[in-house]
Amino acid sequence: MNLLPADPTVLHPFPDQPRVVLLKPLVTSALIEVGEYSYYDDPDDPTAFETRNVLYHYGPEKLVIGKFCALGTGVRFIMNGANHRMDGPSTFPFPIMGGSWAAHFDLLTGLPGRGDTVVGNDVWFGYDTTVMPGVRIGHGAVIGSGAVVVDDVPDYGIVGGNPARLIRTRHDEADVARLLGVAWWDWPVEHITAHVRVIMSGTVDELEAVAPR
Repeated sequence: MNLLPADPTVLHPFPDQPRVVLLKPLVTSALIEVGEYSYYDDPDDPTAFETRNVLYHYGPEKLVIGKFCALGTGVRFIMNGANHRMDGPSTFPFPIMGGSWAAHFDLLTGLPGRGDTVVGNDVWFGYDTTVMPGVRIGHGAVIGSGAVVVDDVPDYGIVGGNPARLIRTRHDEADVARLLGVAWWDWPVEHITAHVRVIMSGTVDELEAVAPR
């Protein structure tokens, strides 16, 4: 049996499927952190992920995506740079238009933000989902197609809708605690490789049994 792990440094893990890219070797922005093996799938141009899928990213907030995440086509992360003033008669950002309006740029500084957007490990994003600024998505979560995520998502939660609501959790509370304790995504890649079948289709008991000691 070939126990050679997959290479996390290649851009296209499936040479005959250029629509799939690993994000860690793709991203260049210091404001985006992605763990190994997380991938994005897009039939048009997956290599444009930083500009087409991470929007209004003017900093300093970060987008952090864990390991082994699957991002379907059209997943978008809206960052804090999209914020507008709402405390006056108009929300229009006049200063960015230039001219003499630029003298009022102070009206756009200090807008409230929600901080970094953080995605845990082993998260599956369905087609055309949107994540709003400052959201934290737990390990093992599933984001349903078309969902607009405005609030934090618990570990192993399944959410859907606009705004996204918790539908159910993938495991009960006790098993979620055990899965977080096992944290298979932090195992040495060789150990993951040897136990892929248990990770994908085994029970929590079986996963605990093969965890590194």
